[in-house]
Amino acid sequence: MSKARETIVEVHGWKLMPNHVHLLLSESRDDGFSLFLKKMRGYARYYNERHSRRGILFDKMKKVHIEREAHFLYILHYIHLNGLDDLPGAERWRERDKGAISDVGAALAHLGQDKWSSFRDYCGIANFPSILTTRLFEDRPREYERDLEDFLQNRTDPGLAAYDLE
Repeated sequence: MSKARETIVEVHGWKLMPNHVHLLLSESRDDGFSLFLKKMRGYARYYNERHSRRGILFDKMKKVHIEREAHFLYILHYIHLNGLDDLPGAERWRERDKGAISDVGAALAHLGQDKWSSFRDYCGIANFPSILTTRLFEDRPREYERDLEDFLQNRTDPGLAAYDLE
């Protein structure tokens, strides 16, 4: 019988991109981030050795302290919306102007087809539920997609403008 692994970080959101990854994490213990980074460096060494390659696998990480729910939600939206980079007509999703995405329904459908993101799990489609912590939304089951739709249709919300990550 194998010993259960201790959780060092909780994954609240993720998106795998062609050349990088976005992660929204929180520590499950005091040294969770540093231990997580140590494990990532170990994986990079393993990957390089296995694939006979050299160089950096994970470049730099950005750590942002989140105190407000609106900030958390903004970052989660930002992570998931990265999947629109390859949707024709939605390339300008990062712009703050209303109308940057002409067809919000098509954008949400596109995100719903993306298996390399936590978006599907937030919409009630089991994708990678074993790695994701969605308990912050337990009191609002399956409402995340509606939150994201509202966000896309109201891009100039001043309450979120302070959180631009670009």
